[in-house]
Amino acid sequence: MEIFETLESITKPIFKEMMIKIKPRVDCIIADGVMEIAVDVAEELGIPVIQFRTISACCIWAYSVVPDMIQAGELPIKGEEDMDRLIKSVPGMETFLRCRDLPSFCRVSDINDLTLQRIAKCSRKNFKGHGLLLNTFEDLEGDILSHMRTKSPKIYTVGPLHLHLRTRLFDSNPTLLNQSSNSFHEVDRSCLSWLDKQPKGSVVYVSFGSIAVLSSEQIFELWFGLVNSGKRFLWVLRPDNMPEKGDKGISIPIELVEGTKQRGCMVSWAPQEEVLGHGGVGGFLTHSGWNSTLESVVEGVPMICWPYFADQQIK
Repeated sequence: MEIFETLESITKPIFKEMMIKIKPRVDCIIADGVMEIAVDVAEELGIPVIQFRTISACCIWAYSVVPDMIQAGELPIKGEEDMDRLIKSVPGMETFLRCRDLPSFCRVSDINDLTLQRIAKCSRKNFKGHGLLLNTFEDLEGDILSHMRTKSPKIYTVGPLHLHLRTRLFDSNPTLLNQSSNSFHEVDRSCLSWLDKQPKGSVVYVSFGSIAVLSSEQIFELWFGLVNSGKRFLWVLRPDNMPEKGDKGISIPIELVEGTKQRGCMVSWAPQEEVLGHGGVGGFLTHSGWNSTLESVVEGVPMICWPYFADQQIK
């Protein structure tokens, strides 16, 4: 939470001064929905502000009604209680939202937890601007969006953004499609050649995104599962998550090495959109990050979900 305190004390005055001095006058601010300082400055200076959130509508809606969940006695989650207990105070989700489906930030024992309160406050503030842009689409989250629009009618679904970008790149210059990447990681395209040699729909694609870190125990358990399943698999295993890193003395069992050679392909990072759009892929084991979810939905690839933290559980 220190970063938010720094933004408030240091960045906010600088940003406000910049908005005052800039000529011609700023007509509108489009701000990340978690950047409260931009919203506050815009309100102080009478500048219209449109907020943009990169997570799902379902998650924003759940965050925004945290006070209602607390008032209903549904938060905090008490000890080892049944995680399948229904949460009934989130409009539109009364019949299916369980404790285990709540974003990880909601799984606190203290309702005064600073992270929980800040995220709830921030999400409620999203409804107070001149508009809210969401990287989603009506056919996917229309029911929840209808509830959100009772709080703010000016909600605009502009997703899936990756598909819009891909379409624009194709229309302008098709050769740019495979050259454009929004990743900080170096992409290993050799996996596409490997996929070309696999039967249609035979490969399980495994990737847990750019942040989630698995323990060595989890990695080996998953690795044994993939090998022993007898199915072909393409696994993105980042260098910072390899068992050797920080676990000196751990050797990889020969059956995993041989099993991977026979039916698997492992890379440090993959061109995910192209992988999911490849005919060889039949399923996606994912951490349920919103980008990954949208990319898989667009390509019609079934998902096995293993959410890690933050907004991933509620998807």
